Amino acid sequence: MNSHPIEQHIPRLRRYARALVGDRYAADDLVQDTLERAWNKLHLWRQGSDMRAWLFAIMHNVFVNQARSRRQDIERHMEELPVIAVRGTQGQQLELMEVDRALRALPPDQREVLLLVAVEQLTYDETSRALDVPIGTVMSRLSRGRERLRQLTAGGPGSSPLKVVK
Repeated sequence: MNSHPIEQHIPRLRRYARALVGDRYAADDLVQDTLERAWNKLHLWRQGSDMRAWLFAIMHNVFVNQARSRRQDIERHMEELPVIAVRGTQGQQLELMEVDRALRALPPDQREVLLLVAVEQLTYDETSRALDVPIGTVMSRLSRGRERLRQLTAGGPGSSPLKVVK
């Protein structure tokens, strides 16, 4: 039995959704909502165009729509994420948790661009289409996001530095 071309993109959608919302269950819901919308709108996808970018664009729109309708809930939820206790020998895990916290401290528009370009390896053009913003906006958000992330992880101006655990 052959699989549908959408199926090959599910792992990347899950990873991006998890990075956007920070919660596995909310990420699964976002992926499901995205796939449902994509399936219902499949007739709008242009054959030969990049399905991955199209799916990320749908996910972005679903995420923004949900964030608009539940903005306070999302902010409260992100602040209430539990701190996971780990043993001192798990320095890499702690570093990943600190980077994750720094990513969450970024404004959503910078975080989205940073995740699409750096993690999902979309080009600036693909990211521009996925988020429906000009390439210049992608580049400036990426630059500001990278700089802010650098500040957060190095303790730069206006930040609370992340702990270095050894």
